[in-house]
Amino acid sequence: MKPVRVLLVGAKGRMGQAIAAAAGAADAVVAAGLDQGDDLSPQIGGCDVVIDFSHPSAAADVCRACLEAGKPLVVGTTGHSEKERALVEKAAKSLPIVFSPNFSIGVNALFWLTRKAAGMLGPDFDLEIVEAHHRLKKDAPSGTARKLAEILCEARQLDYTKNVAHGREGLPGERPSAEIGMHSIRGGDVVGDHTVTFAGRGERLELTHKASSRETFAAGALRAAKWVVGRPPGLYSMEDVLGL
Repeated sequence: MKPVRVLLVGAKGRMGQAIAAAAGAADAVVAAGLDQGDDLSPQIGGCDVVIDFSHPSAAADVCRACLEAGKPLVVGTTGHSEKERALVEKAAKSLPIVFSPNFSIGVNALFWLTRKAAGMLGPDFDLEIVEAHHRLKKDAPSGTARKLAEILCEARQLDYTKNVAHGREGLPGERPSAEIGMHSIRGGDVVGDHTVTFAGRGERLELTHKASSRETFAAGALRAAKWVVGRPPGLYSMEDVLGL
């Protein structure tokens, strides 16, 4: 079986370099490496799948090129606006797309466990999310933390815009029971830490994932790229790839 051929967008970034380094061990080959603003058209015909770890503003160009060439897409970029997310969702009606804020197997287990814990513990437990990343990360909260909040909102039938509180200061008053606290830490070279806290009366449950290397994300993205080739059109998550 031939290695899957990848067109890597965002090749010069941290994740792009990690994916290129991990490709050989994952039975994949980076057929071409491009960056934000580069024209995908001359290179896309020679690949089986596109992996995008560039910038959310590139969503329109990447989706357009994949639609024109009929190529599946793996999107690992975070920080998309609602308009940019909608572009990816629209493209998924015609293409198979894996769209995930985090390709780590451990983090996707965290998503699953968070969903289960929220349903098991019920509304009597207060919900808080704390995430930490390196000082160069541009978006906050992280895409992973946002996904965790979305999972909690779904479990509690809450609205992300209305019920997620991004930090606290001054005199915010008593904590509403329908609030989800969101806190972002930036500093040093932290690859990515995420903790979901369920705080009840007399007890507290904390679910934590800590990444020490980008290799785990790169391996997951390549696994998703191999998985999505040949799939029917649709918007898939890493949980779909892992069968969770």
